[in-house]
Amino acid sequence: MRAAVLASILALAATAVSAQVAEGPQRTFTGRDLFGLQQVADPQVRPDGGAVAYVRARNDIMTDRTQRSIWLADLATGVQSPLVVDEGANFAPRWSPDGTRLAYVSAQPGSQPQLYVRWVATGRSAKVATLEQAPDDIAWSPDGKTLAFTMLELDEGKPLGAPLKRPEGAKWAEPLKVIDRVTYRFDGQGFLKPGFRQIFVVSADGGQPRQVTFGRFDSAGPINFTADGRAILFSSNRNPTWEREPNESEIWRVGVVDGQMTRLTTRKGQDGAPVPSPDGSKIAFVASDDQGRSYEDNDLYVMDADGRNVRRLAASLDRSVGVPQWSADGRSIYFDYVDKGVTKVGRATLDGRVETVVSGLAGGGLDRPYAGGEFSVGRGGVVAYTMGTPEHPADLAVLRGGKSTRLTRLNDGLFAGKTLARVEHLPVTSSYDGKPIDAWIATPPNFDPSKKYPLILEIHGGPHQAYGPAFSTDVQLYAQAGYVVLYTNPRGSTSYGEAFANEIDKKYPGNDYDDLISSVDAAIAKGFVDPDRLYVTGGSGGGVLTSWIIGKTNRFKAAATQKPVINWTSQVLTADGYVGMTHNWFGKMPWEDPQGYWARSPLSLVGNVTTPTLVVVGEEDLRTPVTEAEQYYQALQLKGVPTALVRVPGAGHGGLAGRPSQSAAKAAAILAWFDRYK
Repeated sequence: MRAAVLASILALAATAVSAQVAEGPQRTFTGRDLFGLQQVADPQVRPDGGAVAYVRARNDIMTDRTQRSIWLADLATGVQSPLVVDEGANFAPRWSPDGTRLAYVSAQPGSQPQLYVRWVATGRSAKVATLEQAPDDIAWSPDGKTLAFTMLELDEGKPLGAPLKRPEGAKWAEPLKVIDRVTYRFDGQGFLKPGFRQIFVVSADGGQPRQVTFGRFDSAGPINFTADGRAILFSSNRNPTWEREPNESEIWRVGVVDGQMTRLTTRKGQDGAPVPSPDGSKIAFVASDDQGRSYEDNDLYVMDADGRNVRRLAASLDRSVGVPQWSADGRSIYFDYVDKGVTKVGRATLDGRVETVVSGLAGGGLDRPYAGGEFSVGRGGVVAYTMGTPEHPADLAVLRGGKSTRLTRLNDGLFAGKTLARVEHLPVTSSYDGKPIDAWIATPPNFDPSKKYPLILEIHGGPHQAYGPAFSTDVQLYAQAGYVVLYTNPRGSTSYGEAFANEIDKKYPGNDYDDLISSVDAAIAKGFVDPDRLYVTGGSGGGVLTSWIIGKTNRFKAAATQKPVINWTSQVLTADGYVGMTHNWFGKMPWEDPQGYWARSPLSLVGNVTTPTLVVVGEEDLRTPVTEAEQYYQALQLKGVPTALVRVPGAGHGGLAGRPSQSAAKAAAILAWFDRYK
């Protein structure tokens, strides 16, 4: 008996070893390739326009985490060189005004992130100060002598009751934790440290940081010095009820020396990202109105330095804009925006003219094809940006003299000899009202249009977000497994204007079902999709819609709902962002409209579900809490529908695919579930 068992173990071991010996090059994209992926982030043009500092993010197979280092690209020679590369995470590079130094944040293993300055000519770095909390929103003073940043200032508040005196040497339980803040936990951070984010300044040569803003309010970035260096611009809601006003903030100016506070805007809505013009006469900023709707664009504004003569620029652009950047001559303002799933850089002149400068930005998470990207501007109109396609993650590109040049090819070695999924645009007309809907189809390697393939419908979250023609590990892995992958931007998606986004206002999921099913029908009409082998998955808002879809149809052979909302009442009473959800998405509290909350909850349709359904959630998800996924799993169990619950250890909502091994394992689990029901 023992001999037989031993023989079996040896045979299995031999099989495992032989399975690791490659017979030839791997021609397809696999889960292990996630560890080899790299991408560019946060490009920063040196003020003279001659070089770009950027963050290079790569996955480390030994730590199963993303490592970040800072590199330099010389635009005259194209030479790439490492600036800050070590075992830590190095990010947020910011040039001094004269371009000789670079401020950045470094988080060494097991240590608190700290603020550093690097002298580029000597290659030497120095820690500016030993900070108790992580710094953020770094800004240089115009003379290069001072750095400003935001940092959490701890505030335990008043104790509730007098604690007992512990006898010397006694081992007591930890003291009580008293919470009285409206927002007391946040996805990816857990329970928040008690305190308020304040602005600090410190000598760029090193020294003791000095606090500039005070009070029981958060001072939010991005922050910037005024052109004379005497004050700092920031945004904040300093009303007594600010914690219950998620859609309200104003632009403020605070004196660096005297701390004098001046409120510069008085709009109803969110005002932020203030940036002074080079001559200091004007301030550009972005703002959104608070009309009680689920979605509002961020619009571009400019005002005089004292807050007068506020006017909107690019008013004809019905798209949300990002953080503005002034041209060196102060005559125009650059900004990023997403148009029909594609991220672009635009430029607005002060007389209101708008033009597109460059298109095809990419960046952010790698697991799904979300629109994104970053850019910066230097002298002479040099624009550095993160450029990507469905075939490669974000690389560094630069626009000079009207010509774009790709400066890095970080994944060429990894992808050499591999056949990736091909992505093409699929126009769709909604069966609900004839509205045009954007969609994309990814086809497997060695695709043969004369054959029939199973299809996976992949649905984005948000719900106010947008997919686009971008690289996605999930899409690639699904396609490599032989599936056609369909992803789409149903109504409610961003990048199509405020009216389209607000089609789901106060009624989400609304008519997204019709848009998504119309997309599936359009894919089937192409002739290569097997209508009897349809599968559906999606995360967050996509998890909502996955569960909603299978409650309304049994067309899909199997489903995988990821980090879903199942019961809107329990969701808003347990999620981290509950204030905004009740205000923006419902307009009423759960006890004021219980039937309205229930009618929009996928749990109300669970009695119709017959589709085998996998439920996936991160164990530390605070945005769509684990209890949402567990409710659905247990409801399906009670109903006798085939189901399984996948819990991702250590993962929050935003980090469900944050670690390469878990991202690969999640995709593999979904594929295994779908394969079970082929």
